[in-house]
Amino acid sequence: MQRSPWRWIPSLYFAEGLPYAIIINVSVVMYKNLGISNAEMAMYTSWFYLPWVIKPLWSPFVDLCKTKRWWIVAMQTLLSVGFAVVAFLIPTSFFFQSTIAVMWLMAFASATHDIAADGFYMLAQNEEQQSFFVGVRNIFYRVAMVVGQGVMVMAAGALCRKTGSMATAWSLIFAAAAVLFLLIVIYHKFSLPHAASDTVNERGSMRDIFVSFFRKDGILPALAFILLYRLGEAQLGKMSAPFLLDDTSVGGLAMSNEQVGVIYGTAGVLALLAGGLVGGIAVAKRGLRSWLWPMILAMNVPNLVYVVLSLAQTNDFFVVCSAVVLEQFGYGFGFTAFTLFIIQFSQGEYKTAHYALCTGLMALGMMLPGMISGYVQEILGYTSFFVYVLICCVPGIVCASFIKIHDERIAK
Repeated sequence: MQRSPWRWIPSLYFAEGLPYAIIINVSVVMYKNLGISNAEMAMYTSWFYLPWVIKPLWSPFVDLCKTKRWWIVAMQTLLSVGFAVVAFLIPTSFFFQSTIAVMWLMAFASATHDIAADGFYMLAQNEEQQSFFVGVRNIFYRVAMVVGQGVMVMAAGALCRKTGSMATAWSLIFAAAAVLFLLIVIYHKFSLPHAASDTVNERGSMRDIFVSFFRKDGILPALAFILLYRLGEAQLGKMSAPFLLDDTSVGGLAMSNEQVGVIYGTAGVLALLAGGLVGGIAVAKRGLRSWLWPMILAMNVPNLVYVVLSLAQTNDFFVVCSAVVLEQFGYGFGFTAFTLFIIQFSQGEYKTAHYALCTGLMALGMMLPGMISGYVQEILGYTSFFVYVLICCVPGIVCASFIKIHDERIAK
């Protein structure tokens, strides 16, 4: 019997987004709450990007061994176990090293889950269904971000006040995540369809894929653009939440977990989604070539709000929330140009594999700058660091001058 995509697409993409939100973003707040320095936190959590950087290397293995459905259920099971192990380790004296190791393994499971889920999405539906449900999958991916960056961070703050221990609070949060993922595993075991085309198969030569990618026209400026477009944002993203949480004596805004959860995990995520939607509509009407530079400016200029906030050192909730909403909307709007460029650049015989290579390079462009961001911030202080972030936006802007845009407008 054909199962309605409504039964599994929302839950599948919620399950894809939540581990990413927790591993990449929520972990930053958790380690900050638990007393880890900005330098150590940024260095070690940036390593979590590595599985997404190198996932093109083992994505053919997902095709060659077992079905996509099997991989989805297996990786969700591993993630549930991983959340439970982290919950157990947080109250220990060696929590930092041990939880970093476990979450790094969870990052591999999450990246593998992404490969399988995106493949299954295409295999289990016809082209019309794929087009119709692309908005649905994006919405539920963002819902997962709200739950992770918003609800979980706010709940940790509330539990800390009740239990008197931040370690206990975060342990309970990860235990709840483990239970939630166990329920998702059980649900998907029965709700995911058995697609006839979801079979073990071979996708072709890895050598051909790599050679054809690096022989593409305009490969050098494209590589530079992919790696450098988010050079500033990669570092800002690691330090923005610590900036809000840090005490005023070290240049922070001394805001609570609950406030940060609302600002970043709810209002910020919704602004990011809105910016992406507006960006998509704009490009559909006039083409990427017309909107490239406005989107680049929207991506980078709003970062000025952090310089202003650090100078004013105001923790007025409305002011800070409005500033972050402006920055995140600009980020969502500007990121549309980046996404569409790599889609265009990936076109060709191996477009799926080439897109995976582009996203891997994109993750590398986030990982490496993020690793040094904490050290740079501790040396410069918050205000000078945010000025430095603005300077880091320049290389990506310069690279954008050399890329080739192949406009394919959807509507005039």
